[in-house]
Amino acid sequence: MLCITNNTNNPYFNIAAEEYLLRNFSDDIFMLYRNTPSIIVGKHQNTFAELNYWFVKEHNIDVVRRLSGGGTVFHDAGNLNFTFIRNGEEGNLVDFRRFTQPILDVLHQLGVPAEHSGRNDLIINGLKFSGNAEHVYKKRILHHGTLLFSSQLGDLREALKVNPEQYLHRGVQSVRSKVTNISEHLPAPIAIDTFQDKIINYIVSQNTDCRDYFFSEADNQLIQQLVNEKYSTWDWNFGYSPRFVFSNKGIVENKPIEVELEIEKGKILRAALKIDGNDIPGISDFFSGTVYREESVERIIRGLGLPASALRLFF
Repeated sequence: MLCITNNTNNPYFNIAAEEYLLRNFSDDIFMLYRNTPSIIVGKHQNTFAELNYWFVKEHNIDVVRRLSGGGTVFHDAGNLNFTFIRNGEEGNLVDFRRFTQPILDVLHQLGVPAEHSGRNDLIINGLKFSGNAEHVYKKRILHHGTLLFSSQLGDLREALKVNPEQYLHRGVQSVRSKVTNISEHLPAPIAIDTFQDKIINYIVSQNTDCRDYFFSEADNQLIQQLVNEKYSTWDWNFGYSPRFVFSNKGIVENKPIEVELEIEKGKILRAALKIDGNDIPGISDFFSGTVYREESVERIIRGLGLPASALRLFF
């Protein structure tokens, strides 16, 4: 087994690295890493419907779509991510308990009463601290999970705060759970680096063939290529979202405005707009085929004579 302590904290690179290791290596792999503040959405989710768009933008939080399904998670420097990649037999690869049990073993050694939940989460006293997801590629399984250790939970809550009534046909929806940090349940405080070392040491003790692996220059170049071509692109992170309808309303310069947009493959199919209770005729002609990005939408609303502040109603 290759044991990788990945000191890169770029979420685009780290999520790309998981796909690269899954598809291009034949060894079993264990990897730990941390990211700068970021939101990681499941492959089949509607990114727009999973996050507080303007909070994320204003706080420079990166958004990355991962290879696996499941729900949206929040990463920051207080969250430790673990990845297992294993070989196995087709039809007998998915096993959440197998891959999360080592984490529970370490926490139990530390005196933390962590356990499996009824879903694919790990919990302490009913509060979630770890979300997990898996992806099968040929005869290899990728399992990855979060470990909230000392995360900024206020940022997590704000970044993932959405109004579900604004979205129809929104793809796979996240199940929102109350969360906690592992550090709040330790009998004696330890640093996240110490916690990381304890996990590595336990994995090594359970896998006698475990050996350190460091990304080569060739690895870094190929992972970066995957970042450039896929994981840092708007088309993958936002445009890949399934077809959905977004609606919103608010007051702009003392006038009530209502917006409805139908989006598919990152483009606006249909639009409806009411200003001061009156439908704006032919509005779909202005929006149809427009990429659902701020700069594109802003050009149209300015052309309609709406103030720049109206843009916030469209996302």
